[in-house]
Formats: sequence, structure tokens, C-alpha cells
Amino acid sequence: MDKYSYIANAHGAYLDQMYESYKADPNSVDESWQRFFEGFEFSLQKYGEEVLDGKAPATTTSVSREVLEKEIAVRKLIDGYRQRGHLQSLTNPVRQRKDRKALLELKDYGLSEKDLDTVFSAGEEVGMGPSKLRDILSMLKQVYEGHIGFEYTAIREPEVLEWFKHKVEHEYPSFQFSTDQKRRILEKLNEAVVFENFLHTKFIGQKRFSLEGGESTIPALDNILTKAAELGVEEVVVGMAHRGRLNVLTNVMGKTYAEVFNEFEGQAVPDETMGDGDVKYHLGFSSQVTTAQGKSVRLNLVPNPSHLEAVDPVVVGNVRAKVDSLYGNDYSRIMPILIHGDAALAGQGVVYETVQMSALNGYDVGGTIHFVINNQVGFTTDFEDARSSIYSTDVSQLIESPVLHVNGDDPEAVAYAVRLAVEFRQRYHRDVFIDMVCYRRHGHNESDEPKFTQPKLYNIISKHANPRELYNKQLLSRGDVDAELAKQMDEQFRHLLQDRLNEVRQNPLPYRPQELEIQWKQLRFSTPEDFDESPKTGISDTAFDAVGHALTSMPEGFKPLRQIEKLIAERKDMFFEKKELNWAAAELLAYGSLLLDGKTVRMTGQDVQRGTFSHRHAVLNDAETNEKYHSLNHISKLQSEMSIYNSLLSEYAVLGFEYGYSLANPNALVIWEAQFGDFANGAQTMIDQFITSAESKWNRMSGLVMLLPHGYEGQGPEHSNARPERYLQLAAQDNIVVANFTTPANLFHALRRQLTWEFRKPLIVMTPKSMLRHPRVVSPMEDFVSGKFQEVYDDQTVKPRSKGKVKRVLLCTGKIYYDLLEYKENEKRDDVAIVRVEQLHPFPQKQLDAILDSYKNMETLMWVQEEPANMGYWTYLLRAYRNEERLYQLKLVSRKPSASPATGFPKIHKAEQDRIVNVAFNKEEN
Repeated sequence: MDKYSYIANAHGAYLDQMYESYKADPNSVDESWQRFFEGFEFSLQKYGEEVLDGKAPATTTSVSREVLEKEIAVRKLIDGYRQRGHLQSLTNPVRQRKDRKALLELKDYGLSEKDLDTVFSAGEEVGMGPSKLRDILSMLKQVYEGHIGFEYTAIREPEVLEWFKHKVEHEYPSFQFSTDQKRRILEKLNEAVVFENFLHTKFIGQKRFSLEGGESTIPALDNILTKAAELGVEEVVVGMAHRGRLNVLTNVMGKTYAEVFNEFEGQAVPDETMGDGDVKYHLGFSSQVTTAQGKSVRLNLVPNPSHLEAVDPVVVGNVRAKVDSLYGNDYSRIMPILIHGDAALAGQGVVYETVQMSALNGYDVGGTIHFVINNQVGFTTDFEDARSSIYSTDVSQLIESPVLHVNGDDPEAVAYAVRLAVEFRQRYHRDVFIDMVCYRRHGHNESDEPKFTQPKLYNIISKHANPRELYNKQLLSRGDVDAELAKQMDEQFRHLLQDRLNEVRQNPLPYRPQELEIQWKQLRFSTPEDFDESPKTGISDTAFDAVGHALTSMPEGFKPLRQIEKLIAERKDMFFEKKELNWAAAELLAYGSLLLDGKTVRMTGQDVQRGTFSHRHAVLNDAETNEKYHSLNHISKLQSEMSIYNSLLSEYAVLGFEYGYSLANPNALVIWEAQFGDFANGAQTMIDQFITSAESKWNRMSGLVMLLPHGYEGQGPEHSNARPERYLQLAAQDNIVVANFTTPANLFHALRRQLTWEFRKPLIVMTPKSMLRHPRVVSPMEDFVSGKFQEVYDDQTVKPRSKGKVKRVLLCTGKIYYDLLEYKENEKRDDVAIVRVEQLHPFPQKQLDAILDSYKNMETLMWVQEEPANMGYWTYLLRAYRNEERLYQLKLVSRKPSASPATGFPKIHKAEQDRIVNVAFNKEEN
């Protein structure tokens, strides 16, 4: 906090005592008090008569105390303006500010108008030297009650606080834009207004979610790019919702009007979207722009759905991937910008999650610029009904981010605010918020009537000039531009509008793809034939041994827990004696082998370093020092690096971050693991709007892997079911891979297949819990050093010559297989075959039918699942076989339909599980 905040609670008698101690020995009081009393005595000596209101200087304690208390009061007033001056700043262009009880009247500090002409040494605190209170107050009002409200005193680090305070109190009052800079601001306002006017006249009644009322956004973004490039930024990644997106695309990112018109008129070529496409105000765009100073900046606007703020973690994840792989971990070379609406910023929980991760080791991107287009309404709801906090930006206080509240009708103030924000971000690598208070001229869309709910506000708005008109008048009145220049700008404005009406063709900006984009272009989209057979993904004996050695070795002097020593010994036995691996070893072998191939591996989730079920232990901790050892980063000097981070307790934002990361780097295996599979419920928006649909909507591939622990072990409804039916309902057009494996080798091959394919697909895996330590869930070494992923496993206990005995075929996936296998072996049922469907989508019909056709005497075909009948895989199977004869053979064995995924009672769970197995083997009626 402010270095003089201690004054606020000072007691008069205590101050006397402190002052007497100081006079006796200056070193007897704290250094901060020494500075205070030095200033106080200087004031007494030089301005004694003024300080004492014309009386002769006195040395009595009572007079000293009176003067001292007045000095303290003035310092408290200064501190009050720093802390709460933003509550009185003139930031609202169309409404009177609400009284937020800023407590900045003289009487609030025991001062009065009689003190206005008294000289106070407190003027030193604001760089004025001893000054009259009148002048100190004038300076405070000029700085803190103007068109920018500075909110920054939440910053705790003294050095950062002092830097920001100096910018506010010393740079800002004297800052002036050059004539060229003012001309540029006016030009960008021209472009913004022209674009909206043009669309309003050409595409009457069509939704465009205009920027009218917030046109200062365009010069704001222009100034962000200019300042950022000046300070070394080479790339900017932008996330924003639909409001003003088309204006940003054309006037900041350089998308041509012709491209936008085609989208308005529905003439976009289907091949450009590779699927169903999306509306024009959701699409992404990439370009390379030249700033006002002639520097080149690469711009990327990330595509997004209408789910407001969902794009936030996707953007920062995308930036982190590029920091890691393109910019040598130099955050200053790339910068994320998130453009928010005020209602969404305040109302959407993913904002909190994204902000909360901003300084964490696994998610830090060196600070995000948050730019708020504050329309003061959300759809039709007034801000008073949309939030409890004073500001929509109050989430910033979580991480002590400064906020610059600025009047959108003052484009110079907006430009200064964003430049300061960029400078702060580049210097301190942390988030910063700009809250541009403006208005929305039309309703939520251009055919909506806002007066239905906001008649008073929209009566004001209807008569309010746009920011461009206001700025032009301001420049003329200040004499900043002469009448001739203003006239030229008006002519340019009219010509620009006419050009657009005449549809004068623009030249697209030249664009040079970056390295990662070239790697993406080397991939292709999948075809149905790609899923008929998986590519070979086996590894060499040498790679197997190298990863095994890394996983079973520790540095000299490293002291693990006793349990970890036992685990390492068991791993060594698996790799080098038994030569068969369990689930965890197979998973780590997949990661290690990819690292040896030069691929990047990144994994996050809650407690993923050890694994929720204490199976993975990819990172070891010294029992005495807590020092971490990443085993897989010590395989070879030529390997790539694995990053594995225990995440914050978030699903929505963390999954979005990892999805964004996967979009950037096609050669990174990016994995998110849920603590329990059904916890992914909290990230459903990311799954629905990005992961399963982005290829169809936005032509974006992703190889993201989601590991979702799943299986019925009697742990109750919250810890059993990863809801596979949800993913299968979203599965279409080969958009995702959904799987439930029964062998460690198949997990190994599935993970390697993600980066072996010539395309990328999200992989959703129902991973095991009890199977992690099941003695039969192991795979021999030969399954890893040769072979490939198996979409379907035939019953390996049925010899080819014995297939004629089989009357009943059980189809299943995942853990239930081992329950069925145990029963079959105990009962010696050679008339039953158990076939495992390891990959549900894309549905391996050819592979499965080939196996089923080999059972010539099959009389009964059953799908067996642990999940209730209305969950799991059954309805998906019916859809997969909807036009096939096989559909009429299939019968279901499952739990009864249920509103809850599982029972919470262990006895009932066991009875249900036993019944499923008995029915499957015809020992009990279905």
C-alpha cells in the first residue's frame, strides 16, 4: 500500500511523543517518520508564519501538534485521492456518475476552506514542493478526477506502486500527443465510424453487433499495437466476443471489405471452412500489420463461440504455446489482448478462473491486456442489475492489477491509458485492465429496440454525437489542428464512405506464415478411410530401455520417500526383468518415446504429477528438501522437454488453456486429466463449443487429449461415470476420438498415434481407476516395440478352431471386460466370446464386423456396460448400426435407467454389478 498509509491511523498524543523523540535523536524513529518530520520542520522554518496562519512561529508542543495534525490531514487527503479518486473521475460519457462515497471533501479530513491558502510541506509528496492546499487540491483533481480514473493502490510491491504513481502524477498531467499522433487517432475514428455507417446503410436489418458508441476501441487497439511494437512485441493474439468484432477485423487487422461482404451475403465458399462454417462475427483471422511507426506486428484473432468469455483461456493458452516453442520463453515478444464486454466480464466465472491462473508457473504468459468495451448494459440489463461490485473490472483486485477507467468519448485519454497499460505489462509482465466507459447506440443487435427497457438512457444516447465528431470539435477548439486540416479530414471521411458504398476493392495485407503455421499446413484433414487401420506406432528396443532407465534412476543424493523407492524398484523390475508394463509405466513410456522423437509433451490437471490415484509419479519429490525431479526430462541430451503441472482447482479455464495450447503447436502432445471423469462437467462449454466442433466451424484442428477417470467401483455417483454418452452424442463427421482401453499397450499406441497421424483429432479417453493396479492389466514388451493401436480386440481365449462352439458374443469396453473375463474363466464357458471395442468413435465397424462374422454359430449378441441404460454407449451403438442388419441382433445388458450415474451404497453397487455379469452369461433374466 501507499508508503504514508500509516498516517491514517496515527493518534495525536502518539505523534507528539514521536516528534519529541525525533527532536532528541532522529535515528530513534523509523526512516519513514524521519522523512516526514524533516519535511514538517522545513515547512515550519520556511513558511512558519503562513503555516501558523499569520502568528509568530511557536515551538510549544501544542502548536506543533496542531500544525502536525494539519500536515497529516493533507497527506491523508492525498492518499484518499490515490485510493478513491477514480470514484469521482469523469469517465461516463452519457450518465451522471453514481455517488460512490469517495470521501474526498475537505471536511472528511478535518480541513476547511480556511486552510486552502495555507502552505503545507505535504506538497512534496506529489512533487510540488511545499505548496498551498488550494494548489495541491487542484493538482489532485486534475489527475484523479479527469477522464481517466486511476485505480492502482491494490499493488503491494513498493517499487511497482511507485512506478505507476509516478506515471500518473508526473507524466500524465504534462503528456501531449504530437500532431501526427492526433491525426492518426482521428483517422482511426474515421475508419471506425465509416465502417458502421456503411454496414448500416448497405445491410439494413442484418445483425452486425456494431461498435457505435464505442468507436474509440479502434484507435485504442491501434495505439496498443504501436506501443507494443515499440517495446519489442512481435505478435499479438486477440480474443473478443461479437460486439465490434467486424470493425476490429477490418480496421485493425486488415481484413478486406470484400471478404466481409461475402460473409454478409452468404457467399463464403464451403471449402474454406471444411465443414458447416459459422456466422461472420465468430470467425478468426490472421494478418501482419504495420504500425504508425513502421514496425511489423503479427496479429491473430482467435475464433470464438457466442459463449461470452469462453475464449479467454484459449487465447492465453495459445500464447503460452508460442512462448514455449517460438519465442524462447521471452514473454515480451508476444502479448495477449482480451476484449471484454462489461456484463460478461462481471458475470462469467471463467474470467475469475483465467485471472487466477495468470501468475501460476504452468500458465503464466507475461501478462494480459484486458480491454473492456463498457456499454453499461448487458443485452438489455442495466449494470445496476448485472453486478454487485462497483466496477465490472473488480476481478482485477484478485491479482493486484491496475485498472484504468477511461471516458470513451475522449480518444486521447483512451490512447494514453492503453499506452500506459502496455508499458506496465512489458515492464512487469502482469495483467492490466482498461475499462473504457462508453455506450451502445443500438440494441443488442441492430433490429432490437433498447428503449423497451432503457428509455431514459437511450433518449440521451439518441442525441449524443459520436466520438469522432466530438474529437474533431475538440481539436478545432484547442487549435491543435487548423481549419484546413479539419476540412481535409471531413473530405477524407466522405470519400472513404463513398468508396465503401462503391465497393472499391482493397488489397489484402501481405502475410508471412510463422514456423508453427507452416507445420500445420503440412498436415491434412482426415478422411473416413484413415480410421480403417491405425498407423504403426511401435518403438525400438533402445528407446524402450532408455525411457526405462530414466524412469528408474534418480540423481545422486536425492532422497525419495520409502514408498517411492518401492515404486521405482517395481518399475525397474517391470522394464528390465518381467518386461511387461502396467498402465502408469506404459503411459510414461509413451511420453518418453515422443520426447525422444523430438515432440513436445505438456500435461496439466489437478495433481497430475503424482496422479489422482498415486499411480503416475512422473515427478518425484525429495523427502527432505522437497526438490523436484522430472524423470522424463533426463532420458537423452537430444530429447525434447516434458512439462507437467499440477493445476489450480479449475476445469473450465484449464481445459480451455490446454485447448488453446494445442491449437498453436501441432507437434505437441497436450494432455488434460480430470481428477475424476465427471469433473469435466465443469468444462462442458469448452467441450461443446471448441473441442468437438471447431474443425467443422472454424477449420481448426486440435490433437488435445482428455484423460477422464471412469469405472464403477462403488464410489458413488460423483466418482464413477465420466459421462461417455455426452462425448458420443457430440461425435460426428470423425470429429473426435472417444475410447475406453483395456490394455496399457493400447493406451501407449493411442497416445503416440495422436502425433503420428497426418492430421490431428481430439482424443477423449475413459481412463481406469481400479485397473491401474489390476494384476492382469499389463502388456508385454513386444506390444510396445512392434504393432499399433487396436480398435477392437477379439477374444484371445477362443482359438480359431473353437469359434464354432461360441453361441453367445458379448461386446463391451473398458473395465467391465475383466469382470466378464473372470466369470467366464471361473465357469469355464467356452460357448461365450468377449469382444472388446476399444475405440467407440470413429466407430470401427469394419474391424468389428470382421470379428463378429468369424463366429458362424453366434445366436446371441449382447452389448454389456456398467453404466445405466440411458447412459454409456448403448444409444450411440444404436445410431452406429441404425441402417445395418446387425442392429436387430443387438441386446443390452446394463444397469436400469437412472437419473443418477451410480448408487452411493456399496451393497447395492455389488448386487448391480453381479447382476450385469449374470445376465450377460444367461444366468439371470435381463
